[in-house]
Amino acid sequence: MPKIKTHKATVKRFKKTGNDKLIQRKAGQDHFNSRETGNVGRQKRLDISTTKTLTRTIKALTPYN
Repeated sequence: MPKIKTHKATVKRFKKTGNDKLIQRKAGQDHFNSRETGNVGRQKRLDISTTKTLTRTIKALTPYN
């Protein structure tokens, strides 16, 4: 049986923690951030955990990671 290919773009965007949880970067950090308040800017720097539905999809796309 052949190996399953890993979806490389997904591997770059999500990271698995030691307890098998998935962490992703918060969206909306690219540009137009000068208009945001300081509180919003600080919140954008934090990583967030993924939802259960998204976790199932990501684990299917990244079988060996």
